[in-house]
Amino acid sequence: MLMGATALFAAFAAHLAKDPKAWLAIWAGEATLAFAIGLAFSYRKAMRDGNPLNSRPFRRFVLAMAPSVFVGLILTVALFQAGLSAFLPSVWLLLYGLGVSSAGAFSVRIVPLMGVGFLVLGGVAALIPPYWGDAMMAAGFGGLHLGFGYVIARDFGG
Repeated sequence: MLMGATALFAAFAAHLAKDPKAWLAIWAGEATLAFAIGLAFSYRKAMRDGNPLNSRPFRRFVLAMAPSVFVGLILTVALFQAGLSAFLPSVWLLLYGLGVSSAGAFSVRIVPLMGVGFLVLGGVAALIPPYWGDAMMAAGFGGLHLGFGYVIARDFGG
């Protein structure tokens, strides 16, 4: 849920950014922060449950997620250098959704559904005016993380 809250702040800040470099810096900072939050809470849950963080399910989750993250990094650089940063919200939502859907096979049942939610938002973001990119990012990285995070915390222990 904390990842969702920070994403909402980032979406607001990014929408106010004066230029594409500042916009990208805000979202890159948010991605780094979200990664740190996810890792910290994964570690906390692993210790609480008596499972090592390098357990087989966690390694599978990471390995299933890694290709989407890698492709996202490459496409981010390529699209930004080509002056096509308006496509980044859709690309990020789609690739994150793909990664979460795939990695969710090694997690609780609701996680792949969250991935599908990101895929839907990414598809919508690809079809609407680029002006709405930050709103779509807020809905996905903010709203979906908050909503699904609440259900996961409530029903599955975090």
